[in-house]
Amino acid sequence: MKKRIFTGAATALITPMHNDGSVNFEKISLLVEEQIKSGIDALVICGTTGEKSTLNYKEHVKVIESAVNSANGRVPIIAGTGSNDTVYTVELCKDAISCGADAMLMVTPYYNKTSQRGLITHYNYVADRIDSPIILYNVPSRTGVNITPSTYAELCKHPNIVATKEANGDISSVALTRALCGNELDIYSGNDDQIVPIMSLGGIGVISVLSNIAPSQTHDMCAKYLNGDTKTASDMQIYYSQLIKALFSDVNPIPVKEAMNILGFDVGPCRLPLVPMEDKQRNELIEQLKFCKLIKD
Repeated sequence: MKKRIFTGAATALITPMHNDGSVNFEKISLLVEEQIKSGIDALVICGTTGEKSTLNYKEHVKVIESAVNSANGRVPIIAGTGSNDTVYTVELCKDAISCGADAMLMVTPYYNKTSQRGLITHYNYVADRIDSPIILYNVPSRTGVNITPSTYAELCKHPNIVATKEANGDISSVALTRALCGNELDIYSGNDDQIVPIMSLGGIGVISVLSNIAPSQTHDMCAKYLNGDTKTASDMQIYYSQLIKALFSDVNPIPVKEAMNILGFDVGPCRLPLVPMEDKQRNELIEQLKFCKLIKD
């Protein structure tokens, strides 16, 4: 079996901004510290939730470096380095490795997209050129590309391709991927509403948006399940289901950043083209934060 990057809950950390839209690097350190103190198992930096797509190259690398330095080896730091340009992806991976990142999270090529054969070629090309474990990221609602179970079966043959963040919403495909890949590919839920369902099929945790605002709770949900207390884990999945729904009532990371600002974290706005939530959605988000006892009535 390949070396495991983490088990449990990893937070897909937001990237805090100043009100003028510049990156708030001091706040990154504070957020990393808060996450680690709350028991999170790993951190994903510069993923979708971290607004990777609007960070320039220099910012991207500096955010990764800031998180690595703040974590100081206490939890794995997984750098979001996927793009729709294969050669660019290799360059970004190398810089992330130089910063000290422990693993790479690589989304499927978007916009220009590719075939299943192209996915195999793309990922193997990158994996051959870097010395780091890779987590694939399958989120077809964003990219227009879905990794099929048979493609996973080919990709997991590479020693550097060790896991996937599965966010295609198709539980049946997760089961088939497990059947075809066995222990050669760890599976993390990429959807907070499917943490327990995916672990029931052999998944080993989640890369989570929810854990930005509820890190200890998300960690506990995974830990309970993995330690055999499936009833409590299932109850927690249900308990947080409406909050999870509210966190995805607008384009991620708009709601989670709004929630963090409501909770006093002062993480600033999202960069354009993402705009603030409408009042109706924001009010529902507040109600769910109250219901889950993250803020008082």
